Amino acid sequence: MLLWSLVSTHVWGPGSVLLILVFLLRLSVRLWYKCHLWDLQHCCTDLTGKTAVVTGATSGIGKAVSQELARRGARVILACRNRERGQWALAEIQAASKDACLLLGEVDLSSMASIRSFAQWLLQECPEIHLLVNNAAVCGALQRAGSARVVNVSSFMHTSGYIDEEHLTGAGRPLTFNQNYYCSKLLLTSFTGELARRLQGTGVTVNSVHPGVVYTKIMNQFPWSYRFLFWLSSFFIKDPQQGANPILYVSLAKELDGISGKYFSSSCVITLPHKAAQDPHVAQSLWNASVKLTHLNKAD
Repeated sequence: MLLWSLVSTHVWGPGSVLLILVFLLRLSVRLWYKCHLWDLQHCCTDLTGKTAVVTGATSGIGKAVSQELARRGARVILACRNRERGQWALAEIQAASKDACLLLGEVDLSSMASIRSFAQWLLQECPEIHLLVNNAAVCGALQRAGSARVVNVSSFMHTSGYIDEEHLTGAGRPLTFNQNYYCSKLLLTSFTGELARRLQGTGVTVNSVHPGVVYTKIMNQFPWSYRFLFWLSSFFIKDPQQGANPILYVSLAKELDGISGKYFSSSCVITLPHKAAQDPHVAQSLWNASVKLTHLNKAD
């Protein structure tokens, strides 16, 4: 209506022209996504009787993924750090999908004590887990399910990172805010390949995926200059539902049965990750360091 009003009244000032251009560009971006991305509506995967765990499920991509999994009949565990925000997310998903089976789990992923407590609770509550999005701490439950998927949310910016195991203990060369993000995503992508190798023959597959550049609340953690740039570009980048699409593809697509250790682009295509993430020696060293730091080598 706004566009028609501008045209019909012949108001063609600079502001009006800019508004029309923004509208048309945003429309073209949406049409491009619709034509080039995997069509979720054509996926017939039914998750009735399955259990899925999604971390960071209070907002943005995690919430969108959780809602779609619940809509397909899965019992979805919302793993959240803040219980109040988790309850809000649970209520909103429940309102959108009346028959959704949801459970809230509280976990602070920056605390090993909290992670261990959550894992123990989860194993008691859900002996079999069929889908784990972004958390690889309950492999035993996944193996008991017989066939399961682990989906790690990475980023194309992992190509700007580098691997230094000293960073795992807070040592090593100091990192900027952005470098922390890049390096952590590179570590995650490398870890994905090693976990996939170790789970060969168990029925559990592990893949990482880049959701695309998505406008979510995570932007609030960036410096104000980055937040401003993201706000300016928010008309042209993905919203959380579009960002959830590649993750849901790796989680649901039947043609990916048995596919493991791969990195998927935001276009749902298997792509080679950074060379460092392809090095099996680096991945094994990273795995050993992680096991030692988390004391999993002493676990029962």
